[in-house]
Amino acid sequence: MPDLGPPLAALLPTSPGPYIALMLIGFAVGILGHLARARWLVAAGVILIFLAAFLLPLAANLSSEERPPPVEESRTGARIPGWEPSSRSIST
Repeated sequence: MPDLGPPLAALLPTSPGPYIALMLIGFAVGILGHLARARWLVAAGVILIFLAAFLLPLAANLSSEERPPPVEESRTGARIPGWEPSSRSIST
């Protein structure tokens, strides 16, 4: 599967300004929708807010050059240092 991260990251702005503006526009559209009692306008505002909240972390993750280390599978028997399972049970 090809890595689509770099081409997609080039399309998204890296500064938070456009995302904050998109979120504020979404709030304004939603408020106008409530005032006009237009459900489709409220839905459009909610979608704009969601897009701003979803695209900002996506752009931040795709634009960074550092990749996090891969997560080891729990089936490999990897242990967390300093952690031992407790024999105490929680009673209700």
